[in-house]
Amino acid sequence: MVRVFVGFFSTKTIQEQVERLKEQAYYFVKGKWVEPQNYHITFQYIGEVPEEKLMDIIKGVQEVSQRNKPIRVKYKSLGVFPDIDKARVLWIGISEGAEKLKALAKDVYNTNKKYGIKGDRNYPRVTICRIKEYDKEKLKNLLKRYKNYYFGEDLVDRISIIRSSLTSIGPIYSVLEEFYLNG
Repeated sequence: MVRVFVGFFSTKTIQEQVERLKEQAYYFVKGKWVEPQNYHITFQYIGEVPEEKLMDIIKGVQEVSQRNKPIRVKYKSLGVFPDIDKARVLWIGISEGAEKLKALAKDVYNTNKKYGIKGDRNYPRVTICRIKEYDKEKLKNLLKRYKNYYFGEDLVDRISIIRSSLTSIGPIYSVLEEFYLNG
């Protein structure tokens, strides 16, 4: 079995801002901050699949890449999932390009479904911290301060099938296959 998802690794454009954010939240957000090389947008979380199903996922993602063009995105705002009362994930949102990313995620989901691959369709965002504990009021103020903050931009020009190996020090991601968007 292989644990996989379909996504795009962000470039280093948001790294500096996340470091600043991490320093500001140091005393009131405790958790596992994502390593900069692991910043990514997930289009579909698939989870554990038998290795023989990987070929179907590869075929599906290749089809999607041939139908879709690169997407310019702007990283903007900060949010939590599921909500401020039960915050477990701190994320950076996407303003420009969000609708096109949602359409791309839907295409990935529907194409994989055609091949019998199940998984979750994801809302486009970049997870930056898995929260263990936090001060609700201070986190609420941080979210307010960064509500319309511009973190940078990227060109989503490829989609990857990414293996996620869980370890005691956090997940290790490796690209199994990658396709450039050229629709």
